[in-house]
Amino acid sequence: MAATHRTLQVPRTAHLHQWGDLSSDTRHLWIVCHGYGQLAKYFIRHFEGLHDPETVVIAPEALSRFYLKDFNGRVGATWMTKEERLLEIEDYIRYLNLVREQAMALAPNAQLHVLGFSQGAATVCRWLAQAQWPVAQLILWAGVFPEDMEMAQAKSALGNAKITYVYGLQDQFVSDEKVQAQLTRVREAGLEPSILTFTGKHELNADILLQLKTL
Repeated sequence: MAATHRTLQVPRTAHLHQWGDLSSDTRHLWIVCHGYGQLAKYFIRHFEGLHDPETVVIAPEALSRFYLKDFNGRVGATWMTKEERLLEIEDYIRYLNLVREQAMALAPNAQLHVLGFSQGAATVCRWLAQAQWPVAQLILWAGVFPEDMEMAQAKSALGNAKITYVYGLQDQFVSDEKVQAQLTRVREAGLEPSILTFTGKHELNADILLQLKTL
């Protein structure tokens, strides 16, 4: 006889790091999601250049942490694993919805810009697929739409968003061929993303970030 599997939703503490103060004067809200094995307190350092009196940047941290090597030392976080993946997706969608709702309550005049890096790219795609609110800009950095995602959902939620793929030309995880292959699928869904590349590996780039701010 197999054991019964049950689930229980529990309150827990999530961590966010932020550049700037949200207010009615905020015109641009950036929500940026880190990649696998990163922590928000380090990830957000890359976005200091985006912050100005009208721009606030929030980096939510994924809910699951782990030691990057052995049983001590550096710690990273992950948005999900293959174990109970659908429930983990539901959890982080609820989490990111709450982040946005609380931020927009304080900054009701802000446009929403969303950036996902690496694993964070798939994360924000799944999150925004259920969006019932406007998204001004979506940036998939060193990542793409998940292969199992219905692009009709993405078209409905992101049809008016400016979508940009960004990746380093020496990125060992995201090849130009992979991006080009996905573009066919994305364009067939009626979305028209642009592409920015830079000389670099699986990393963020300050000059490209400033360029994205002005788009």
